[in-house]
Parts: sequence; C-alpha cells; structure tokens
Amino acid sequence: MPTIESQLNVRIMRKAEATMHPFTDHFKGFENVGAVRQIFGEETEEVLRNLKVEFSGRNGYMGVSDDDGHLMVSACYLNNGDIVDIYLDIVHELVHVKQFMDGKELFDRDYDYAERPTEIEAYRHVVEEARRLGLDDDRIREYLRTEWMSDEDLTLLAKIVGVKCKRVKEKANHR
Repeated sequence: MPTIESQLNVRIMRKAEATMHPFTDHFKGFENVGAVRQIFGEETEEVLRNLKVEFSGRNGYMGVSDDDGHLMVSACYLNNGDIVDIYLDIVHELVHVKQFMDGKELFDRDYDYAERPTEIEAYRHVVEEARRLGLDDDRIREYLRTEWMSDEDLTLLAKIVGVKCKRVKEKANHR
C-alpha cells in the first residue's frame, strides 16, 4: 500500500544545516578592540578567527548558541539596528562566547535574566566599554533596555552594573 509520502512526487532533502560564516569575514577589527582583548587575552586572534556566525532572518538581536558557542545574529538587526548598539552587543556576546568556552551555563534558569551571573558579567564589561566610548548613563540605560525585561528588572540590572537609573520612561524598541 503506497504511503502518502510516496504520492507527493517531490523530494525534500532533510539534512539542512545552518549556514555558518567566519566571524572575521563580517566583523573586522575586533581583534584590536581593547574590550575584546580583555575577554580573550593572547588567544583573541585565534578565537575570533575560529568563531562562526550564523545569520538568520528571524527578528531579534544576537546571541550565543549553547550547543557549540557560535554567534547567532539577526540579519534584520544587523542591517537596521543602531551601530553603537550592534557594536556593544557584539562585545556583550563575545563575553558569552568566552563563558561558553569556560564551560559556564549561559542560560541558568535558576536566575532571572537581570540577576543571571553570566549576563551581569557581560553587561559589566559592556558598561565599561560604553563609558570608554563616552556614553552617559542615560544612553547606557537605554542600551540595557530590552522588551523581555520589566522596568523593575531594568532598574535592578542598571543598579547591579553601576548605571545610574532615573525614573524609567515608557518602553521603546531601541534596537
């Protein structure tokens, strides 16, 4: 008895893989950024040379795969986001790459996002870089804002990472 699959008269190749690209093909000069060198030290060039990036059509920003530590980037965000936010996000995510390399649990569900040790470490590093760039606390706080954090979580995270937090304004999608 023929199956419904045999009646389709098509062939679907089901071994699809995410297309990966070398980090250094799309993100130039990060091996010379002091904030990145602080993350990886003498291994900076090698890590960045071996780091893979997966671009997706999904909405969002960027993140690190907890399967193999590669960088995942929304092509829409890369094409349309604020360049300073993108830069800071890359630095932030490179901290997560290092954490992955060190065997840390990136998405420890025992913590809320704003109190997760891996996020605090990454945000502290980015806040230091943002200040080096001359961003004031208002701009840094806007960088910290994401739609998955409540105003209370934003205030808590800002306090933890040393960013002065005035009264929180209405949420805006800044990226």
